Amino acid sequence: MFTGIIQAVGHIAAIESGEQDIRLCIESGKLPLEGVSLGDSIATSGVCLTVTELTGEGYWADVSPESLSLTTLGTKAIGDSVNLETSLTLSTPLGGHLVSGHVDGVGHVDDIIEDARFWRVRIAAPETLARYVAMKGSICVDGTSLTVNQVEGCHFELTIIPQTWEETVFSEYRVGSPVNLEVDVIARYLERLMQFEASTEAT
Repeated sequence: MFTGIIQAVGHIAAIESGEQDIRLCIESGKLPLEGVSLGDSIATSGVCLTVTELTGEGYWADVSPESLSLTTLGTKAIGDSVNLETSLTLSTPLGGHLVSGHVDGVGHVDDIIEDARFWRVRIAAPETLARYVAMKGSICVDGTSLTVNQVEGCHFELTIIPQTWEETVFSEYRVGSPVNLEVDVIARYLERLMQFEASTEAT
């Protein structure tokens, strides 16, 4: 589990392609790796990846076909930036919201508007995910925990404060940029409970 509070921006240092999967080497920048061991999880632009090798300047991780099909990691090139967060511990302040690192799908930046010292970022979500996005609810965008300010159909708007803009990959977004989306886990469990109750009543 993670909190959605980004600790560092890293960069893709190397990519090794398999038949249907890839390996990524991430330069982790200022991410604290002192307590990270092989097998630990690091959220990489919102995708929970397992550390398979530590390099001294970062780590290697495998990306499965499932992750490639649901995230932006398969489109990354050497030098591209990624948001990084180490996994939640019992002593970690929960500054964002509970994030699993299991990305639900890819959205796209629809508009970016500078508003005083802030930025309003409008994102188009896939139709299959739009129903989980609620005004003033939580959503995770490329691993960043954010509050939804407006919802209109499959589009939602976020207000990005200067700290988040400067310390995450948000400052690199352009109209059309793909982003990893993870909806609030509570919404998914609530839908499943309602589906189960409906199927039980029907039998």
